[in-house]
Amino acid sequence: MSKIDFTHLHVHSQYSLLDGLCKDEDLAVAAKSYGMDALALTDHGAMYGTIHFYNTMRSNGIKPIIGMEAYYTAGNRADKSREFKTNHLLLLAKNLTGYHNLLKLNSVAQLEGFYYKPRIDWETLVKYHEGLIATSSCLAGEIPQYLLKGEIAQAEIRIKDFLNLFGDDYYIELQRHDGLEKDLKPVNEELLKLSRKFGIPIIATNDVHYVRKDDARAQDALIAIQTRTTLEDKNRFTMIDSPTYYLKSPEEMSDLFSDLPEAISNTRKIVDKIDLTIPTGKMIYPKFPVPDGKTPEAFLKDLVYEKVGARYPNPGKEIMERVDYELNVICSKGYGSYFLITQDFINWAKSNGIRIGPGRGSAAGAIVSYILRITSVDPLAHGLQFERFMNPQRPSPPDIDVDIADVSRDRVIEYVTEKYGVDRVAQVITFGTMEARAAIRDIGRVLGLPYSDPDLLAKLIPVGSSIDEALTSVAELQELYKNPKFKELLDLAKRVEGVARHSSTHAAAVIIADAPLTNYTPVQRDSKEGKITTQYDMYAIDLNVKPDAIGLLKMDFLGLRNLTILQNALKLINTAGQTKVDLSAVPLDDKLVFEMLSRGE
Repeated sequence: MSKIDFTHLHVHSQYSLLDGLCKDEDLAVAAKSYGMDALALTDHGAMYGTIHFYNTMRSNGIKPIIGMEAYYTAGNRADKSREFKTNHLLLLAKNLTGYHNLLKLNSVAQLEGFYYKPRIDWETLVKYHEGLIATSSCLAGEIPQYLLKGEIAQAEIRIKDFLNLFGDDYYIELQRHDGLEKDLKPVNEELLKLSRKFGIPIIATNDVHYVRKDDARAQDALIAIQTRTTLEDKNRFTMIDSPTYYLKSPEEMSDLFSDLPEAISNTRKIVDKIDLTIPTGKMIYPKFPVPDGKTPEAFLKDLVYEKVGARYPNPGKEIMERVDYELNVICSKGYGSYFLITQDFINWAKSNGIRIGPGRGSAAGAIVSYILRITSVDPLAHGLQFERFMNPQRPSPPDIDVDIADVSRDRVIEYVTEKYGVDRVAQVITFGTMEARAAIRDIGRVLGLPYSDPDLLAKLIPVGSSIDEALTSVAELQELYKNPKFKELLDLAKRVEGVARHSSTHAAAVIIADAPLTNYTPVQRDSKEGKITTQYDMYAIDLNVKPDAIGLLKMDFLGLRNLTILQNALKLINTAGQTKVDLSAVPLDDKLVFEMLSRGE
């Protein structure tokens, strides 16, 4: 631990999209080099990176402090007028209750309070304040803004409100950034007066947006990408005038607040207050409705034994031994609900004329899948192995991908939503990152270069390569790198490469939870269709992807156009009054079909 006991409590990662430049691994390396044993995450208005940050810090021996810099409105969160300005409010989770309340606050802000930004109001804060630590925040906070306008009396009224709500968990936050002294100095003086008058402890923070001091220009370029301006634009929003938003060492922070040592030491008092363990690594299954007194596993066995005759009219010893073996493995691992849920929506879809694929991947190796009509391929006839799908030694849960006619995918999701609850089903967010070629083109634009310059460099990057890899393998790029103009472009692009650029909705993934989703993940609406999505991506949610994920059930509903073509074709054939066609009954060894394919028809 550092000789100076200081913890950064105001940190923006790359998930403060196109604003923060910090990657978790870089933060961990820097914090460890400083001898720091704790670090906070307080992204703007969202919690996208929470689980990644939490797991990365823990694996590096650093105590993760989970928070956010919320957008707060003094009016009503649903009010879309411009009468009430949005201010910042720093919130930190003190314990699991506080973490859950952060999830709720953030979700309410996104679903009910979104107006340019996701906003919370006083009513929401009162409802979900338990277990949270709050500060007066940065210069954009409500109290500092009143002080900046000289409205001392109003600042005192609001201070009392926050004190009544948070008590000993409310702090006066002080920042000192070069270039902002004109506003920060008088505000800090008034904040100190309020601290003394009301007995509120002070803390020192640095508004961290990048890890190293020399990242300031790269972070400025990110902001220019966000605001669609160039670095030469004098009227744009920029933080480069005060290039001090980096992860300063404890010694730097101590020197900066040498006149207020308690502002440094009080950060440790906050760290010591925090006792948060986020449950991860354990599968969370929704509850499938089964008859009273039965477990999902017992009901699954009954269902399989009841339906086996439909697939195998005279099941012999080999078939029943395979059925018994698979059921024992499935049930011993507690996967009964998973199979019941999957077969339920697939069979609902089939019975409602929605074309479902015959089976994808290793799930087709399970005779249980075949009997329940989850798949349409007989594993015995084709020599498919159950152990490729699941075996007693496999630690991760099964993963059944489901192909659906793309025009009907939403109908299946609606069915699942109605069955398990509108607050328990959502699609999954995904993040686009600044890949090498895109980073070069974006940086070229904000540098004001003609399109041909970054385009020339971008085309020299092999697909899948990083800029550094290309610089070691592409001779023409190495030669161009000697040109100062191109060197600046590539150096800046390297700094932003791999940073999250935007969010979108995963093409297939759907989450089904056993309780309201906001018990596990914050949610929001996607920008295109307004559908509910998680704020945590599949790397934070799915145990099949990451063993330290939170373990919600992720189902992949893959919308396929070719299934829509089949669905429409069958509809036309059957409507025409001809013999009903059942594709699952079509033989796979029809000689005439293979002759047709051989002719290229």
